[in-house]
Amino acid sequence: MTWHVNLLTLFPEMFPGPLGASLSGKALEKGLWSYKAVNIRDFAEGVHKTVDDTPYGGGAGMVMRADVIEKALLSLSCHPDGASAMEVSHEILRCARNDKKRSGRLVYLSPRGKPLTQRLVEELAQEPSLTLLCGRYEGVDQRVLDAYAFEEISIGDYVLSGGEPAALILMDACIRLLPGVMGNDATPEEESFGRATGGLLEYPHYTRPADWKTAGGEVLGVPDVLKSGDHAKIADWRQETSEKLTKERRPDLLPKKS
Repeated sequence: MTWHVNLLTLFPEMFPGPLGASLSGKALEKGLWSYKAVNIRDFAEGVHKTVDDTPYGGGAGMVMRADVIEKALLSLSCHPDGASAMEVSHEILRCARNDKKRSGRLVYLSPRGKPLTQRLVEELAQEPSLTLLCGRYEGVDQRVLDAYAFEEISIGDYVLSGGEPAALILMDACIRLLPGVMGNDATPEEESFGRATGGLLEYPHYTRPADWKTAGGEVLGVPDVLKSGDHAKIADWRQETSEKLTKERRPDLLPKKS
């Protein structure tokens, strides 16, 4: 089954972007995932195809209009020819709430959304399809988010100029979990936040040469335990190092003490 993503955006040319290269690019060629980038501006009216307007209550910036976004969203529906706009609207809403059909799960990339964690990525990668709404300016009219039950997701505690980079990050995180994308399906389990690591940060990696001389003349070696061939000791070292790194950098990931 192909994992599909619909993208509602003002900049469809940003996709697939970096996802057209490397593992995700090969997976796209193989049909393991697909995407459709819909230009929201195509559904605006008037000579200037205006998609935004000033916010009620005042304030800086502009807000993307609910009516224009709705038209772009409704264009995704797998509805019979001749269906009325109201029928299509009801179908999209039903699909969004039941996670079915072409529009699938509706996601709005927003800094105020719930955090994009590895567990959530695993969940989204299991969905047959997603629709990602990429905002611009000051954001989108809240009414379209409420009317179609959009789920708000954030990639971190910072603000971008638009939702497109966030959408690419979400997609990349999901694509690498799809069956057949990575050479070893167990790899994601052993990385940072993976289930095999207990959700901790991943341990450091080393490769040849065993002794590396830096440009400054310093010689840096590899921990002896990793060259010992003792798999039990190596596993212990990796676990201890993961716990240490997590405690230093992300103590919030450690199990809560009762």
